[in-house]
Amino acid sequence: MRRPRHGSREGFIWFAAQDWWYHNQAHSDFQLMRQVARARPVLVVNSLGLRAPGPRNSTGPGRRILRKLRSMTKFLRRPVPGLPRFHVYSPFMLPVYGSSGVLYRLNARFIRTQVRAAARLAGIRGAPAIGATIPTAWPVVEPMARSSLIFNRSDLQSAFPEADGRWVAGLEAELLAHSDRVLYVSHELMARDRPVVGERAVFIDHGVDLDHFTPDGPVHPEIAEIPGPRIGFFGGIDDYVVDLDLVAATARALPDAHIVLVGDATCPMDALTALPNIHWLGFHDYRDIPSMGRGFDVAIMPWLDNEWIRFANPVKLKEYLALGLPVVTIAYPEVEDWRHVVRAAATADDFIAAVAEALADPGDPEPRLRAVAPFSWSGRARVLMAAATEAH
Repeated sequence: MRRPRHGSREGFIWFAAQDWWYHNQAHSDFQLMRQVARARPVLVVNSLGLRAPGPRNSTGPGRRILRKLRSMTKFLRRPVPGLPRFHVYSPFMLPVYGSSGVLYRLNARFIRTQVRAAARLAGIRGAPAIGATIPTAWPVVEPMARSSLIFNRSDLQSAFPEADGRWVAGLEAELLAHSDRVLYVSHELMARDRPVVGERAVFIDHGVDLDHFTPDGPVHPEIAEIPGPRIGFFGGIDDYVVDLDLVAATARALPDAHIVLVGDATCPMDALTALPNIHWLGFHDYRDIPSMGRGFDVAIMPWLDNEWIRFANPVKLKEYLALGLPVVTIAYPEVEDWRHVVRAAATADDFIAAVAEALADPGDPEPRLRAVAPFSWSGRARVLMAAATEAH
């Protein structure tokens, strides 16, 4: 690792775990960097991925490959009007994962060369601060000149079931060992890493776009035409995160209510949509999500009980609360501090009962709005920038 003492502190290069062009732009990578770009030039490098999509390790591999190829054709762009210092780049790369061979090292060098060129075009000079959320950024980042290295430990990526967990864990270990600061949104994950990270750990938490997610405003027409009461979910629908059986059981147990699912699905949805009171509306632009959420009577987080969820802190919890919605979730560690405004269920039966209770008595939205009010993304970005500055 090369860290010039007199490197520039003006720019950020951020290796995201998501892709701006086809993932939900509410993800923390994009939210944080948009805030940082108000003060400094930022280059967001779209996700380098954790595995090459294929029939054995992912659903819809052809669609996933095609959308990544389309992302690569976007090159370097400034996609947010009025935010000229915010740049997004999709590097060309080979789908080489799970090894440390010659081809893998050449691919890392190829990506690094592109990122350096994109950074110069974005006005980032010298030794910028570098952040990584995706562990596969490590071989790209390792030799890069930088003023500080931030590992944004937003999830336990090695628990991602479609990737080679042992290989990803090795990359995580490298970032944990070599980063100047490690950011956490999960106290559970921070405690797990404490023996390695020690005083370099910073709890940043997730934020919410309080100007975007407001209870006041119209309801999206696609939602308005669905009969009520409506039980709603927005976000990615992945069968390693969302308990699809629980969603179906809830629909059967509450036949007079309608379950609305808003989001891209990476798993078959036929069994769910065959139920008459389940409505899957597919992917919608981030701009539409608040108006869709306003049409929910109850918002749900029907999580699976697995290692991914154990160390997660879903952004959507605060988005639901910012809309003033009653929230029902399967319990997970990071929700414990929110039990005063959230119904957290230990079992499927408890979850269904809590949804029925929330439909019958949604309660006062004001405590939910007050609880989430301090969690703006601008505040989270200040924690990030302070961590990067202190790391020098």
